[in-house]
Amino acid sequence: MPKREEKPKLVKMRRVGQARKFGVAAMTLEELVKKGSKLFQISASKEKLQCCLFEDGTVLTEDYFQHLPDNTEVVLLSAGQSWSGLVYDIGQVLGLDRHTDELISAAKNLLMDDGKELPAKRRKLLGDLLYNLKDSAELESRVDDEGWFEGIDSRFKTKSAYMKYNCEQRIRGYLKEVDGHAQTIQNAKKKAEYKKLVVSMAERLKSLRYHGCYFDRTEKERNRLCTNEGWFTCQGAFDQEKCGSLHSINPYGNRESRILFSTWNLDHRIEKKRTVIPAIVDALHGNKSSDINMDYFYKLLFTRENLKLVHIVCHKKGAHDLTCDSRQFYKQAKKTSR
Repeated sequence: MPKREEKPKLVKMRRVGQARKFGVAAMTLEELVKKGSKLFQISASKEKLQCCLFEDGTVLTEDYFQHLPDNTEVVLLSAGQSWSGLVYDIGQVLGLDRHTDELISAAKNLLMDDGKELPAKRRKLLGDLLYNLKDSAELESRVDDEGWFEGIDSRFKTKSAYMKYNCEQRIRGYLKEVDGHAQTIQNAKKKAEYKKLVVSMAERLKSLRYHGCYFDRTEKERNRLCTNEGWFTCQGAFDQEKCGSLHSINPYGNRESRILFSTWNLDHRIEKKRTVIPAIVDALHGNKSSDINMDYFYKLLFTRENLKLVHIVCHKKGAHDLTCDSRQFYKQAKKTSR
């Protein structure tokens, strides 16, 4: 029998699947198990109960118990139960429905019970969890989720309609930049041809509704960037195949996510201002707008062929060092040798 300490050992005990913890003081592991049995009203014999560490699931022995630091978190296990530590906890969270009251209650209890005792990082994680639980993505109409529409013009009656408009505005912004570049062209003839090309692009954009389908979850899968629930996934920086941080967001879920989504970028891999627009101007040197392969430049400026949806952290604002394909500047192949 190991030598007992003069004062009882203080631990925080919980049950499997429960977030709330209770402080328990005991001189021995046997006493701890007995108190835990009484605390949780378990009518099982002491042989069928055991304690393990919350952190990694290590089963406690008497000697191990005597060397635990105060306030160690432990889990009381009944016969047949097991605990694999935090991995189990994460699995439980992922396995629960996102609207389960039990999950919301557990997170709130952790924040309330531990208060200032929780490390800042842990409080942040719990806060983020609760923030994401405020999810009403399954609701679509303004009538059903008025909070989501706070600050949005009353003409928008559904989330999808607003998100479609949001994307359209981004694409319209790109068109405005392309159009505005005409003022920097000194040569009158080239400027006139440039404007003709921009008008043609604008007409195509209008006919395709400015590609608002990219953000509209009610669109066909091949036309949108999100799941049918409204989840968007970061596609990674312009020079990467995917996002290494696995960024994702559902702006349909709540007002906060909708606002945060505005910081995500539809980033041009081949840069719009530095590369694509100057390439159009160069291609018009000695040529008419009717000679230009508008399809190629249109795709680079306004479509997913050259656009990547990226989290603000993955948006690299430095030079992309990617160039346009000069072989595709003109409609006729013979002009590619220029």
